[in-house]
Amino acid sequence: MERKINDAVFPGLQGGPHENAIAAVATALLQVNSDEFREYAHQVVKNAKRLAEVLMSHDDKIVTGGTDNHLILWDLTHTTIHGGELEYVLELANISTNKNAVYGSTRLFNPKGLRIGTPALTSRGFTEDDMTIVAEFLHRGYELTVQITSSLAKGYKKDDFAKACHESEEIKAMKVEVETFARSFPFPGYIREVTKE
Repeated sequence: MERKINDAVFPGLQGGPHENAIAAVATALLQVNSDEFREYAHQVVKNAKRLAEVLMSHDDKIVTGGTDNHLILWDLTHTTIHGGELEYVLELANISTNKNAVYGSTRLFNPKGLRIGTPALTSRGFTEDDMTIVAEFLHRGYELTVQITSSLAKGYKKDDFAKACHESEEIKAMKVEVETFARSFPFPGYIREVTKE
């Protein structure tokens, strides 16, 4: 069977150069080759280490016993709660995390781990001392999650849990504290309007 010349060209095996992608890679390589980025990357790791240390000081279990990079995986297998429940409570308090499977997770959509990263906070100017405060918020969210799940009837539904969370005055109070704390760390590139009194 005779092959046509166009069979081996776009969209099959070959595409055109995408200048936008080439420019994005070039810009990223330029940025990561700077001393400023190296300092930022080191700070990301220092922040993650501090966060893990403070969580572990509360007897919270970290999968690897700490971290050497920008991520922490919180192991909840020895607790009564799931990663999705803790993620939900923290989200209501304006803290962004992700449920994540860990060894021993048995429920696909509600695993027994929580993934936490430090690059976003580091980009906003957080240092190790600030991460100590963040870790305290995280642990407090954990305690509130345990408290809420313990107050519900055995075999509670997801809606029952969500309703209890939305009614929790402690979560509402923590949200206010988180927002107040976070206001002193502006988003990169975000210019606040200065109002004159």
